[in-house]
Amino acid sequence: MAVVDRDTPVYVISVAAELAGMHAQTLRQYDRLGLVVPSRTRGGGRRYSSRDIDRLREVQRLSSEGVSLAGIQRILDLEREVEQLREHAARLSAENHALREALGQAPRVFAAGRSGEVVALRAGTRPRGTSSTTALALWRPRGWPTG
Repeated sequence: MAVVDRDTPVYVISVAAELAGMHAQTLRQYDRLGLVVPSRTRGGGRRYSSRDIDRLREVQRLSSEGVSLAGIQRILDLEREVEQLREHAARLSAENHALREALGQAPRVFAAGRSGEVVALRAGTRPRGTSSTTALALWRPRGWPTG
């Protein structure tokens, strides 16, 4: 048995219209306007996915609240953009985590050497041969492990 995900186009226009609680002609109009664009068969027939049905319901809800079709298009475009940005941020976060693990290093500590150069130290150590000051500045990026 094949597994159907939310993006698989399976519903013909009459079934999609019934599931969304609309007339088929309304779905055709939304397709022409680009609000909900279903997949097409080789013969040109429309096939709607579960995600398309949800989007049709959202268009209907916004329309019933008095939002114009142009406003609905803008809202849907912004929602799609936000979702893409969230997915991108999640990928970057996972990549960042993987890179940190691949380094296998504890957070590094840096200090100023005698002539002002930056010196890397192991965590918990103090620089040798520096002036008699006991001042220490520590900076950790947000989200950096403290162990």
